[in-house]
Amino acid sequence: MLFRQYVDSRFLIAIFLSSTLVYVGALNPPQAVAETAHSNVALHDEFMQLSQGPDRIIADRALQRLDKNWSSALIPMALETINFSSSAYIRNRLIQILGQKTGEKDIISLANWYQWLWAQPENLWPDYGNFKASLYGLIDPKFETYFRGRQASAQIRLDEIQWGGVVQDGIPPLRNPKMLKASEADYLGNDDIVFGVEINGDVRAYPKRILAWHEMFVDTFGKGADKLAIAGVYCTLCGTVIIYKTQHKGVSHQLGTSGFLYRSNKLMYDKATQSMWSTVRGEPVLGPLVGKGIALEHLSVVTTTWKEWQRRHPETLVLSLDTGHRRNYGEGVAYRDYFSTDRLMFNTPFSDKRLQNKQEVLALRFSAAPNQQLAIDTDYLIKHPVYSDQIGQQKFVVLTDATGANRVYDPEQVVFVEYDGLDTAIDSTGKPWRISEQSLISPDGQTLERLPYHRAFWFGWHAAFPKTKLIK
Repeated sequence: MLFRQYVDSRFLIAIFLSSTLVYVGALNPPQAVAETAHSNVALHDEFMQLSQGPDRIIADRALQRLDKNWSSALIPMALETINFSSSAYIRNRLIQILGQKTGEKDIISLANWYQWLWAQPENLWPDYGNFKASLYGLIDPKFETYFRGRQASAQIRLDEIQWGGVVQDGIPPLRNPKMLKASEADYLGNDDIVFGVEINGDVRAYPKRILAWHEMFVDTFGKGADKLAIAGVYCTLCGTVIIYKTQHKGVSHQLGTSGFLYRSNKLMYDKATQSMWSTVRGEPVLGPLVGKGIALEHLSVVTTTWKEWQRRHPETLVLSLDTGHRRNYGEGVAYRDYFSTDRLMFNTPFSDKRLQNKQEVLALRFSAAPNQQLAIDTDYLIKHPVYSDQIGQQKFVVLTDATGANRVYDPEQVVFVEYDGLDTAIDSTGKPWRISEQSLISPDGQTLERLPYHRAFWFGWHAAFPKTKLIK
């Protein structure tokens, strides 16, 4: 199946990136020459030629031209050529040139070369964006638009944008998917993980076992004036499920899966402009929408069990297995090998061992404190089912139920001291508050509003926000 091939290719790319490239002893290293300043020569043509595996004579000519016109700004193009060239000869020659030009002759794996590169200040060849357009356009013509003539618009390091092994929407989003009543969802077990969403009284569950195969759903909640279009983005690699309103200042953005990653976090795209978007920030990061002040509002999503979600919301709708795609939607089937270890499929510039890479954290960022982020170890929250804190001017309280699901609210001036792990929280005066997905409700009708939140793997959140505070 074509999709299966794309998923397999993601794993193959990850294996290749972490493997060691062995030098071929018979190679003759190119003559060392002094590094030259940027020229007007479109050297990306040489890299394009090398990436397609020409014969040795043509390859040697291209390598000699690169050697004579070398600049450290060519390193990202060299690394991507190493990744895509089918020729061991070309890969090893480029590795040798990199070692000679940088003095880093002991680095022989592509993953380690990227770690080294990302530790240096960003330095890109002026034609690098067009090189990426040409290279990845060979895989999917739609990829060319992402990069062609857009280098100056990049809000993230262009050399950190990596291909994830799929074409555009090769992992197909679910658009307005078919839903079932809870009583009809006999395929779900009590302990199956679901991502629960309630908006304007409309309650729905998106099982992980389905969403892991699609990584995005686009849906509409409510009716009439309360109608709201959302996109739920699930990055399986970094463990995030984030719900965004897709309309911003009257403009509806049709989002999809770009096929690319940034720090192991999937990048979205919009159909109108083919701009790339950050999944974790909900903002355009490459293309014509950059600099337009667009930041999608994110909403809350609860990670819990099907049994608990159904207990709280017997009226819930839930995804049907009839998605229009043929997949094995068994619990834990998709990405089983990846989830079973702490190893990463795609490396990032950062490593923080305070938690295991894939330990889940509650990820918090609020509009009241845009430059501050907080991660709370979910194991810590299980031990502290009532946790109160503050980010900037925003106070918050996290209530963690008996299943480990988290809900975050604005306590205002109320101090909470106890939670029964089910439906009731008690404040410092002894007053009980009923828990709902939208708010905490006191017996006299006072409400405390829910705040946006989601979960993430520690490494993914830290890669996106290296200065995040951590509670563990």
